[in-house]
Amino acid sequence: MRQIVLDTETTGLATSHGHRIIEIGCLELVNRRLTGREFHCFLNPDRDIDEGAQSVHGISREDLETAPRFSEIVDELLEFLSDAELVIHNADFDVGFIEHEMTLMGHAQPKVTDYATVLDTLALARKMHPGQRNSLDALCKRYEVDASKRSVHGALIDAELLARVYLAMTGGQTAMSLDADVAAPLENVAGASAGAPNGRDLNLVVISATDEEAAAHEAILEKIARIGHSPD
Repeated sequence: MRQIVLDTETTGLATSHGHRIIEIGCLELVNRRLTGREFHCFLNPDRDIDEGAQSVHGISREDLETAPRFSEIVDELLEFLSDAELVIHNADFDVGFIEHEMTLMGHAQPKVTDYATVLDTLALARKMHPGQRNSLDALCKRYEVDASKRSVHGALIDAELLARVYLAMTGGQTAMSLDADVAAPLENVAGASAGAPNGRDLNLVVISATDEEAAAHEAILEKIARIGHSPD
């Protein structure tokens, strides 16, 4: 399974106000492992950057004067994304901006879903954690993903954080390393007999919680829900 974790930075919040993409960052996952392949570029938006947006990502218009335009990198981008599942946090925002850029340049096929499927991790998080904050920062804290090295938002570093959060959300990934000898994802450990070492069946022992343990667990979940109950 090939997935691309994608993030963008922009000049502002709305394409309807003429805002543009200034950075795209993508990381490739194959069978839930980072492969080391990435797509990353800064883009010249040919317009000013809102002060609020610049305070988030720290990128100025002057930083982008020699960067390429979107039309110069779109073919390489689409080749990288094609036939993959895109993993995006708040996908409507990033997909909307990419499609806006493609429309502006008059691209013959400006729909992202013509090239790849899309998984929105914000929608997934809201289903898994209703009533709680589900921003990327909140999810990093919830799943103990270290974001301490990020002083400002950036497309590539946010894509890496999202990759770690997504894998934790969807079954637990024990290895983000590129080393082929590191441990396999958790969901592969207790697989069917065809995936077991030497084709042997795995005899798994399931130990059910006692009534007291189940009640204690529910009490902890209720406490967490009360502490984290706020809008996204």
